[in-house]
Order: sequence, then C-alpha cells, then structure tokens
Amino acid sequence: MCGIALILFDGETQQGNPSLEELQSSLLRRGPDRLGLARVLLSSDGEVVIKTEVRGKEKEEGCSLELCLIGAELQLRGVNTICQPLVSPSGNILIFNGEIFGGIKVPPEKNDAESLLCELESCCWGNEHKGKSVPDVLSSIRGPWALIYWQIRSRTVWYGRDAFGRRSLLVREPTSEDKRFIISSVAPPSSKNSFDGTSIAYTWQEIPCGIYSICLKEGTSTKEAVMDEKISKHEWRDPVLVDLINWERKHSGPDSILSATDVPQSSSAQKVLHILRESVMRRTIVDTLIQQNGNKEEEGEAPIAILFSGGLDSMILAALLDQCLSKRYWIDLLNVSFDGESAPDRISAKSGLRELQQISPNRRWRLVEIDSSLSDLKCETDHVMSLIHPSRTYMDLNIGTALWLAAGGDGYVDGETCRLPHSRSRYKYRSKSRVLLIGSGADEQCAGYGRYRTKFRSGGWPSLEEEMRLDMQRIWKRNMGRDDRCVSDCGKEARFPFLDEDVIRSLLELPLWEIANLEAPAGMGDKKILRQVANLLGLHEAALLPKRAIQFGTRIARESNKKVFGSNRAANQASAGSVDIQLNAQ
Repeated sequence: MCGIALILFDGETQQGNPSLEELQSSLLRRGPDRLGLARVLLSSDGEVVIKTEVRGKEKEEGCSLELCLIGAELQLRGVNTICQPLVSPSGNILIFNGEIFGGIKVPPEKNDAESLLCELESCCWGNEHKGKSVPDVLSSIRGPWALIYWQIRSRTVWYGRDAFGRRSLLVREPTSEDKRFIISSVAPPSSKNSFDGTSIAYTWQEIPCGIYSICLKEGTSTKEAVMDEKISKHEWRDPVLVDLINWERKHSGPDSILSATDVPQSSSAQKVLHILRESVMRRTIVDTLIQQNGNKEEEGEAPIAILFSGGLDSMILAALLDQCLSKRYWIDLLNVSFDGESAPDRISAKSGLRELQQISPNRRWRLVEIDSSLSDLKCETDHVMSLIHPSRTYMDLNIGTALWLAAGGDGYVDGETCRLPHSRSRYKYRSKSRVLLIGSGADEQCAGYGRYRTKFRSGGWPSLEEEMRLDMQRIWKRNMGRDDRCVSDCGKEARFPFLDEDVIRSLLELPLWEIANLEAPAGMGDKKILRQVANLLGLHEAALLPKRAIQFGTRIARESNKKVFGSNRAANQASAGSVDIQLNAQ
C-alpha cells in the first residue's frame, strides 16, 4: 500500500493550501515505512529534468511546468525494500497504491509496483498502435488500485482508480487563489474546507473510477492542461471487467427460468464458498508480511485482523481466514463499542467468538474490545472529519469514526473469554496487524439492506435488481473512498474479499432468487446465499443473525444523535443519517 499525491503547477506558482509538507504528513500516516518524492521539471523549450531527491523549495529557472510526485510506502509484498515513486531507466515514474491479485504476474520476491512498472514500460505511446497501451495494462489488473504514472516520451500524466474504487483518490482543481492541480489519496486537515458559520465549502472531490490522462505539451500552463476538454477519460479494455461494471444478471426472478422450489441450491452455495475462500486466500498470504519483519515471528503474532461485529459477513470472513492461515498465527478480531458490554455488536462478537472456538478450537482467537465515547474523542473527531472528506454527513462521520478506531486496534483482551492459556485476566492490547479484512460489498450484492425489501415489495424482482445495481455502481463514492482513508490513516491496509472480481462475477451468474428471498423474514431471506455459506462452514448461529449496520451495532449513532439532536427520536425526525455536518455542533 502507498499514499500517493501529485502536484502540478506552473514554475511561478509553488505556495498554497495544502503545502507540500502538509501533504507529506498526511500521506506518512498511510505509508509509515518510507516517504519518497520526485520532481519532473518541464522547460519551455521541451527539456525534461527529473530529480528524485529534493531539498528546499527554490524555483527552477526556465521551468514552465513542474510535477511533484509523492509516495508514502507501507510495504506488504516483495523481498527487497522499495521506495516510491519508482523511476525507470527511461524516465517513467510510477506511484502505485494497490495490490495486484491477478492479470499481471507478480513473482513472490517482487513488489506489485515493481511488476506494474515493468508492464507499463513496454506500452506504446502517441500515435503508435503496436503493443499494449496504458489502458490495456491497467484494465487487466485484478485487485484494488489507485495510481499516478508519468510517461516521459508522450509527456503524459496518467492517473485513476480501479473499477470499484477500492482505493481512495481525490482531486483538487485549480482556483483563482491557488492555481495548482493536486491529486492525493487523502485531503490534509488544514485544506479540508472553509467554514462560514452555516455551511461548508468543499474543494476536494472523489475521482470517479476510471483511467485518465493529461498530455503536457510544450508551453502549456497548468490551467490549460487541466481544463475539462484537455483531460481524457479512457474506456476499460477488458470485456469481462466491463460486464462486472455494468452489473448485468442473466436471471433476476423465478419467473425467468424454473421455480425457486424446483432447483437445488446447495451447489450454488458450494460454488460461492469456494470462490470466497480463494478470494480470502489471495488476500492473506503472509510470507511477505513476515519478510518485512526480518523473518522473525513475534510471540502471539497476528498478521491479519478482521473488522469483527460477530455478524454474518465478519463471521464468514473469520471462518475462511482460519482455513487459509497457518494455525501458528493468531487472528485478531477487532470490535468497537460505544456502549461497553451492552452494544449489540459487542454481544454478537462474544457469541460469534464462542462459535468460532467451537468450529476451530486449535486456532488462537483474540477478541480485541475497543471501547470509546464521543465525549472522549473531540480531537479525534476533528481528525476523522478530515479523513471522510469530501463525504460530509453524520452517518459518514459515525461510520468513519468506528472504522478508524477499529483500524487503530487499541483496546483490551479478556483472557478468559479468549481462552488464553497464559492469562485469564483482562489486559491492554494493541493489534499490530497491517492487513484488515472488511466485509464491504456483501450487502450490496446479496440484498442485505432493509430498503431492498421495500423496493422488492413495491416493484418485485426488477426493482430489487435495479436498486442493487445502483448501489454497486456508486459504492466507490458512498463507501469505498471514505473507508479506505479511515483505515489507511492507521497504517493498515483494508482488503475486501466480497469485492473480488471473481466473487462479483460468480454472484452475478446466479439467479437473483438464489441470492435472496425477501418474502422470507429478516435474518432468513436477506443474503440467503451467504446464510447457506455460513451453514456450510458450521456457523449455524451466525446464519440466523439479522443485518445490523456498524453505526447502530456499535451504538455510535445513538450517542451522536443525543449529542447533536438531543434524542434518537429527534434525530429520526430530522433524517439524521443524511444531514450534513455542522462544524459548530461538534
């Protein structure tokens, strides 16, 4: 993983908000291992100069445009230490935030960014039509990614993010006060907004999923380069990926083929279980994680953690991780509560832990109880507000806060509950896991949200399918960028097994009535296919649990509603979840 940023500016424009130092500071929280910087100086006569070590801010004479590329590394793969930006012998520069799980071969000893740069080096440019293009290569990647790539021969800046937006990438366009064009994984706190007492003026925006390019011709100014008509958006080149983006299903309702009662569904559940297991396996190979620690395993080491509510999705991930990870490792289950032992997620987490201990008694499970209160989080709330930006509602803030606390992994472990042989007492513990598995995408693909039931009742299978498609096609804007920023800020990488390309394709191949049956009660018909998967894994209690969103399960929404609106009832009347944050209320 890597925090990435690009600043594009004229030679005369170097100062502004955020400063270079502020960007670097924010990115270092995402990539604490190493920070690198490269400058590309474009002169008016066409000369290109690259500097990879920068001291000071002196203006370069004769420089008409400058690109400053920043990379902050959290290295999770590869034997050799790398520092981004990566600069090839020919002068191409790459900063890459992502994981390549397929499409491009990544040898075990190599890092993803190294392998991708080798592929991009061979790309054609300009009017050439021989060989692969940059969009060809990027469309072939399987896995989450965001990147910025300088192609020297064509004087082109390429940037973009994967088709489901699993890695954050923001843009701040030039203004009359600050003419710089900035792309970054995160908006630094000082630049998140300006506040006039009643509203927030937002300047950063999520970059929509896709591949973009800016050609910097000789004599071009920053303003000219980044005008809408000068920024090109390229089509995805892989037809399989295009099908996933369009999210078209062959069969929506029982009437389109056989009746739901006529077709055995165990084979479908077995298929989904197999694909999910492969997805978790790809995301949890720990050999390279241990190599980063000098091949020295620590006592009680848990290289992989799970955002754990004890609900259906996190229980499935925990059971699958247990199957994929050597028994010599612990598994940290990170659980957040804003109501101590009384929060629904804490209750279900402890119940879920007991069920996991039953199906895998030889695994060392560690439930990390992370307790908090909004009254204790004034400074932290301000920080999380900068992370969720440009998201701006109280629901975003509540979800972001719970995710940020979970990723921090700072809580307590009850030795008796976890059946620890060396301790029966409750002790302070901070998880050192650098990878966090999260169940995002399960509800959108398997009809887990309550509003899906409303859509189904009003319009049947077609309305349900359309609502699910809408959610999948906007998940990058509503969920993924925000979640990635909140988790990565703690020096952790979020990985989303339910949003693996093979998992998405496999679920789309099933008729919708095999995915869900919303005529059945809650806790049975919603996410029906995943409940069958849970039963196959021996998680019979988890298979019956109803859907509960993180903001409600942790009870942060209740605490926030009381603080901001006075009561839950008043918050519900005001539709609190969709209300924009008012800074003077925090």
